[in-house]
Amino acid sequence: MRKPADLDEFDLAILEILQKDSTVPQREIGERVNLSAPAVQRRIKRMQQSGVIQANIAVVDPAAVGLPITIVVEVHIANERYDLINAIKRSFLEAPEVQQCYCVTGEADFVLIIVVPSMSAYEEVARRLFYDNPNVTKFKSLVTMDRVKVGLSVPLSLD
Repeated sequence: MRKPADLDEFDLAILEILQKDSTVPQREIGERVNLSAPAVQRRIKRMQQSGVIQANIAVVDPAAVGLPITIVVEVHIANERYDLINAIKRSFLEAPEVQQCYCVTGEADFVLIIVVPSMSAYEEVARRLFYDNPNVTKFKSLVTMDRVKVGLSVPLSLD
């Protein structure tokens, strides 16, 4: 487990801005948080190198690119042997349809967020990831009706 990063109020303010829009120029970020652009640049670089900032990405609307169906899947496995857990994690990591994968406690062992163009496409994904995997005992699919809130922003306390 990683220890929390040593972030000050300037770092948190910079992160707040970048989480909303990572294309904001460093000069503008500096004006908003009362730092010079080079100071902002140094802080961003440090947070990238330390892993606080993991990526700068574009968030794409799945429906706009032909993937209108989002499915939440609970996966139950038979054997929790280390090598078998790693194998199933790898299969989920390699599946392009899997947007997110969580290893969880409780009744299910994994929760996946999957995007697909159609239910027949999901049937193929389910066959490949679940039916064909002898370590999967069952899975439960929850087809979403509406994407109410989707994001990866982390709540930051500036108090």
